[in-house]
Amino acid sequence: MKLFSCTSCSQVVFFENVVCERCNHALGFEPQSMEMVALTSSDGIWEAAGSNGGSGGERWKYCANYDHGVCNWLVPGSASDTFCLACRHNLVVPDLSQPANAGLWQRMERAKRRLFYTLLALGLPLSTRNEMAEGLGFAFLTDDAGSDQHVMTGHDEGLITIALIEADDAEREKRRTAMGEPYRTLLGHFRHEVGHWYWDRLVRDGGITGTSRAVFGNDEVDYETSLQRHYANGPKPNWQDEYVSSYAGAHAWEDFAETWAHYFHIVDTLETGNAWGLSIQPHRDMSGFLSADLSLDVFANGTTIEQIASAWLPLSLSLNSFNRSLGQQDIYPFVLSEKVLRKLGFIHDLVHGRIGSSRVAMGQMPVAAA
Repeated sequence: MKLFSCTSCSQVVFFENVVCERCNHALGFEPQSMEMVALTSSDGIWEAAGSNGGSGGERWKYCANYDHGVCNWLVPGSASDTFCLACRHNLVVPDLSQPANAGLWQRMERAKRRLFYTLLALGLPLSTRNEMAEGLGFAFLTDDAGSDQHVMTGHDEGLITIALIEADDAEREKRRTAMGEPYRTLLGHFRHEVGHWYWDRLVRDGGITGTSRAVFGNDEVDYETSLQRHYANGPKPNWQDEYVSSYAGAHAWEDFAETWAHYFHIVDTLETGNAWGLSIQPHRDMSGFLSADLSLDVFANGTTIEQIASAWLPLSLSLNSFNRSLGQQDIYPFVLSEKVLRKLGFIHDLVHGRIGSSRVAMGQMPVAAA
């Protein structure tokens, strides 16, 4: 995630802000320019505030979910749409008559908007359920008190279901521990599940299942049987040699989705390092192996996976060291083997349109790169 500045006073602002603390103007994220825009109200429609706005007379309105305190994205003032590019994919939202749900939904939407930031920065195709039968949709569900069934987070033909309780930090940590996972976050859920949708869009519909199988394995192996075997027998022996996580070894689809999620983790964090002007130069590293200049543009088409990996290793190791100094567990408790790096390279080429044809067939979201 890059840093933003208020278009009125140039104060540094952040992705979730709704007001500038210096000039007190309202703020909204404008997805076409990928900028936080300072706003002044005009009869319910918002206009750019200050000389730095560069709006050319454009006017905006907030996403309808702004009224619930869960979204700060903008919609063109002349558009008939009431929801922003991210919220238009919501199919089921929490029941706000239940007081606890508002805060949980807010956390859900914060994570989802960060997902969409990266999707837009990469120019990946997006379609709703109204635009195609298997369009991307989200349902945030709670358990039915009258049933023994629990909401399961997952993906089914474009519908991504996420259990609302996952937004409760204590409950999510309980589940992480019970399942023996080293890492479990809301943002990780979104990135993983959307990876399944993009497998359908970019791999299956792009006509490259054979190419994908050469990297991730045979996706025609029965999925349910594979998951049952994984949960019954545990992870594959020496899974670290081939997979980014133990769960990735359960099935080729899960390997793709896990690798997709980690690619998003990596590029988003590297962009953050770039935005903060970081460079890694350990005093004890005489070889320079753990040194990195984070000025690379991770979203540029010419940036290679080798450059990304070379920057990520020092950054992730340093972040882990910072966390340990604060008494926290490693922030990135994973090791990227050569085979995993090859898989990350596949994802890198796929999202940049160097593999397959789905991006051309589906169209590409016309937004400026971050």
